[in-house]
Amino acid sequence: MAQKNEEDDKVRLDKWLWAARFYKTRALAKAAIESGKVHCRGERCKPGKEPRVGDEFQIRVGFEERTVVVQALSIVRRGAPEAQTLYAETDASIAKREAAAAMRKAGALGMSTDGKPSKKQRRDLFKFRGSSNDE
Repeated sequence: MAQKNEEDDKVRLDKWLWAARFYKTRALAKAAIESGKVHCRGERCKPGKEPRVGDEFQIRVGFEERTVVVQALSIVRRGAPEAQTLYAETDASIAKREAAAAMRKAGALGMSTDGKPSKKQRRDLFKFRGSSNDE
């Protein structure tokens, strides 16, 4: 289970995200927070923010966006089963994430092409856009 000491009451957000295994290193967690991939109550956070039990965070990792509620605090990175006890993902977040994964799997988000365009197709594209091949 998650370790609980007096130090855990004052845990940094980047350290908690690392301990909860959202990011592989604290540096990646800090970079994600600074680039706006972690929000608390709809607002951007700072790496030094102290999460509290009950806080709700929107965390974006790769294609996935999760909405999690903090259940416990920890500064120690442990195994995945123990790390999952630190947070609870909302039902709406799980449904949205599964739907997005199904869309990606079906190929609905990306364009499917027959491959690289031929020389003639490329010339036609340049002509259509109104630019020349010489640029």
